[in-house]
Amino acid sequence: MFRIAAKSNPRFFEACIITILIIITMGISISVLNATPHIPIILVISLLIAYGLIKKVSFRDLEEGMIAGASAGLGAVFIFFFIGILISSWMMGGTIPTLVYFGFSTVSPSFFFAIVFLVCSIVGIAVGSSLTTVATVGVAFIGIASAMDISLAITAGAIVSGAFFGDKMSPLSDTTNLASTTVGVDLFEHIKNMGWTTIPAFVISFVLYAIISPTGTDASFETVEHFKEGLLATGLVHWYTLLPLVVLVIMTLYKAPALITLAVVSIVGVGLAYVNEPLALSSVFDMLFNGYKSETGIAEVDALLTRGGMNSMLFTIALVLLALTMGGLLFTLGIIQSLLSKVESLFTSAGSVITGAAITGIGVNTLIGEQYLSILLTGEAFKAQFAKVGLAPKNLSRVMEDAGTVINPLVPWSVCGIFIASVLEIPTTSYLPFTFFCLLGPILTIAFGWSGKTLTKLEK
Repeated sequence: MFRIAAKSNPRFFEACIITILIIITMGISISVLNATPHIPIILVISLLIAYGLIKKVSFRDLEEGMIAGASAGLGAVFIFFFIGILISSWMMGGTIPTLVYFGFSTVSPSFFFAIVFLVCSIVGIAVGSSLTTVATVGVAFIGIASAMDISLAITAGAIVSGAFFGDKMSPLSDTTNLASTTVGVDLFEHIKNMGWTTIPAFVISFVLYAIISPTGTDASFETVEHFKEGLLATGLVHWYTLLPLVVLVIMTLYKAPALITLAVVSIVGVGLAYVNEPLALSSVFDMLFNGYKSETGIAEVDALLTRGGMNSMLFTIALVLLALTMGGLLFTLGIIQSLLSKVESLFTSAGSVITGAAITGIGVNTLIGEQYLSILLTGEAFKAQFAKVGLAPKNLSRVMEDAGTVINPLVPWSVCGIFIASVLEIPTTSYLPFTFFCLLGPILTIAFGWSGKTLTKLEK
């Protein structure tokens, strides 16, 4: 978006007022009125257009700015469509049910918090959705913890940490795809680069959960067995259904483009569906568009497995295009440029620019409470700054996830925070101190930024 020429040159104070009004509008709409982010964004777009006309910026220039902003998200749109197809194909082919089943098979009374964290991580990677993981296996673990009479707050912290580790590192995740496409980084290169901060955070979190886990606890694991029986009842749990995962890893190692990789592993998933049970081609097409529908009769299992399809991505796609349209207007009106001009003198090193991006991601999450906007706005605002200090774009996409994706569930008035607190019936402030993985994300990314370790320089 930095290629969008500013048609106005507002003063810094004026740009701050506009920004504060946007934050207030978004914050009240999402946190107080429980509006979906789309509506307040449209309202902000309307306000920015009115502001631009008052500043005597022609509507044609404003329109061109909106189009330029939205066009920056077309790469993400195609990725999201393929993600929806991939999830459906992996559901009908049995890949995701098998991964979830193996995850539940690791549960035991010993090291309970560590195992909860591990299983939620596996399920999160398998389904690519933190909120789905929390609402299904997370609820099951809360029930188990209640029966065992151990800390529900720590259990919730382990659930949230595992779910967001999976969401962050899964190629099926919309936030992971959004972060990579926003700054123009290959999806699998982005995931690989996140490993430098994410793996240490995972290991440290796992050890901490193991240390604080109760020992010698006897409890009934009927809930887990209930899940496993439901998964087996689908007839989709087989060792060979992990073939698409193997293909995915191989193609990633050979650095195949993300779109091609997603298309190939989706085809493999559909092929496995025919191995498990012959399907009518019309049914396959319907599932690829509308998603896989589980009908085991077990509500929890059906809620976990009923997902995917191109249609499921339309909510995210609409939000991305609207947010980028808003971003295009902010650049056209010179608001972003005016704000950055006052602080860019501070961004003279890798450490300072990474810290600035991390604070921005945390700030948007805290002030607005919206995960996608924290990724989009941080990415668009800091592209040029990272290039100026000689850092490759994948450094920025990593920071956007380390200080954006994993922070949203820690904010009580955020979209994720409200959802998780209501589903688990545990206040955000109660589980926050125990979300070790989420808390470590921004700490490690800033620490590596100042140390210079794991950073990739911009190719000349």
